[in-house]
Amino acid sequence: MPDLSKRSIEEELIDDLNLSNEALEQNLVELARINRWLGGNNVTISGLKQLLAQDWFGAHFIPKVADIGCGGGDMLKLMAEYARSANKRINFVGIDANEFIIDYAKKNTADFPNITYLKENILSESFQKKHYDAFVMTLFCHHFEDDDLIDFLANCKLQTTYGLVINDLHRHWFAYHAIAWLTKLFSKSYLVKNDAKLSVWRAFSRKDLEHILKKAGFKYYTIKWKWAFRWEVVCYKRKPSFWPEEVVVTRPFRPQKL
Repeated sequence: MPDLSKRSIEEELIDDLNLSNEALEQNLVELARINRWLGGNNVTISGLKQLLAQDWFGAHFIPKVADIGCGGGDMLKLMAEYARSANKRINFVGIDANEFIIDYAKKNTADFPNITYLKENILSESFQKKHYDAFVMTLFCHHFEDDDLIDFLANCKLQTTYGLVINDLHRHWFAYHAIAWLTKLFSKSYLVKNDAKLSVWRAFSRKDLEHILKKAGFKYYTIKWKWAFRWEVVCYKRKPSFWPEEVVVTRPFRPQKL
């Protein structure tokens, strides 16, 4: 039984950026199926709705939303379908450092002209100079250790206009054993069988997320627990309309003695 009181620092097999074979494609297919079965994709859509609901730039503004670590493009497809059904004009960009994944995602989302792709390492200086209106990250942040994630999110804060949405796993014993059991029974991918339970071990408690976000410089954020053992995190670049007014505490006036 792993010690789930703290995050694992063991790397996942999928973190190898040079993977480009049938095993990787099988991994992408199975991950998409798992997320669809368990309903985890809805967390990203919900967070994006909340972030863009602020409408800081008016009805005619067309936001540019980047999906960091976009994988096979399934989340981009769902976001584009949401935008289409809601009659919202949103441009989406999928970002990944693996060329095989980018090529796979392009084929997967060929029917959506408002989805484009960028093959780039998000830790590179060239990427950190780019600017988007919002970032979304689905099952991405747990691949970082705490200090690296803090630095990365601090840069993201500078690179966005609205803020960012994080959809990631809750580190919990039930989630760990459940996904291990499910993948053992139904998965054919050795990558999924190894990485699925390790992803939960690398994931977050609420306390972890609060510490990371505060260190990264975010003042306005919400953290909500969602099924199935997901965190919906929405980080706002500026104070959102629903945020309560700050209470200013002042000392009572005391006249000085003459």
